[in-house]
Amino acid sequence: MTNYLLVDIGSTYTKLTAVNLELTDVIATAQHPTTVDADVRIGYEKALALLKEKTGIDSFKKIYACSSAAGGLKMAAIGLVEELTVEAAKRVCLGAGGRVDLVYSHRITKREALKIKNGNIDIVLLAGGTDGGNSEVVLHNARVLGEAGLKIPIVYAGNKCCQDEIADIFKEYSLNGWICDNVMPRLNKLRIESARDVIKNIFLNNIVAAKGIKKIEAEIDGVLLPTPGAVLRAAELLSKGYLHESGLGEIVLLDIGGATTDVYSIASGHPKTPNAFQRGLEEPFAKRTVEGDLGMRISAPGIIHNLCKEVLFEYAEKGIDLEKEALLRSQNPGMVPKTEREAEIDRLLGSLCADIAFSRHVGFMETIYTPLGVVYYQSGKDLSEVRYVIGTGGVLISEDNPKAILSQVLARMDKPQELRPKDPEFMLDRSYIFSAMGLLSLEHPEIAIRILKKRIKKI
Repeated sequence: MTNYLLVDIGSTYTKLTAVNLELTDVIATAQHPTTVDADVRIGYEKALALLKEKTGIDSFKKIYACSSAAGGLKMAAIGLVEELTVEAAKRVCLGAGGRVDLVYSHRITKREALKIKNGNIDIVLLAGGTDGGNSEVVLHNARVLGEAGLKIPIVYAGNKCCQDEIADIFKEYSLNGWICDNVMPRLNKLRIESARDVIKNIFLNNIVAAKGIKKIEAEIDGVLLPTPGAVLRAAELLSKGYLHESGLGEIVLLDIGGATTDVYSIASGHPKTPNAFQRGLEEPFAKRTVEGDLGMRISAPGIIHNLCKEVLFEYAEKGIDLEKEALLRSQNPGMVPKTEREAEIDRLLGSLCADIAFSRHVGFMETIYTPLGVVYYQSGKDLSEVRYVIGTGGVLISEDNPKAILSQVLARMDKPQELRPKDPEFMLDRSYIFSAMGLLSLEHPEIAIRILKKRIKKI
């Protein structure tokens, strides 16, 4: 019997998933709080002991891991124009499994460069200019970063005509510089693969060691991906299928965590309204957005900051002090609801996370009246015809009625411009297997998709 162990070293929990290839199924799961402040091996070994107790299995053919421990992969995106190259750079960071903590456009200042240097950033993605376009700004920005004495990796993914000069600046200031293809070689056209691969290599070779996760490498076969990258890979596999194993078609995945709320859409998002024209950057088929101010525990106060006083007053009239409840959860990240009221508050906060995060992810339609008639301009993705909305994350898995939270992503009368799903089916990942299947798909995609289809259930 061929058994694989897939490990997700998260910021809060280290989750283990044991898979048997012949059975094409998960045979057991286990988890333990991540011990990133001490030694990640402690949490891993305790989770492994629990797993061995469940299964009696002492060894695995392969052990692979992904990680978002110590805050995950934190990045800064620098571009030329906020609506174009900065947005392109952000999409590369998110597609590579990173979290964009700082964003700058045009000429950066010395103060901004120092903020990057002192901001606990792992990688800087420096973009700007189409091929043959503006070169002055990216050269200026590279020099400012050099003068600031940055030691972290800087990935240049801007105007290809500047690559030689950028390389000279990297050498002059002894920067840890990497050069790849322009993320936006032509106006509104994205090319993210080269930069994404470079970021992945930096993560594996540099960031894993810097976060102390390399200590575990003697006991496993490798840390292969940032956790969000593994999840995105699995979601894309489930959507598209593999060889003779059909996929589900266009899907949305909503992951509500304690610190962030992530939304993944695996869909073309092309305009479906007659006379509608796409505006802005082209959308990737597999898109991820991460909201660092929306979470069930650490980031709970961020939910409140997105609500107006009138909404907070309405809840107060119902006897719910949302501000107090959010603060309580942020100060007690390990809190588990013990009463029906605590569960009710969690349900409400989860619904708000889903609604706000989806508004930021989905596209919207503008109606323009012209002498020749009505014209529609679409920005972002049209997800109105998505077939499935899949949920994961603690608040959804522990909830008796997860559909009540997931339904917050549906089309609604008070947000008529947003191109939200109209009539999807709802599914739930109760076993947290997306990251595990993303890892397994690197070697056995046909088995990974079969397990995904078997384990993710309609609700």
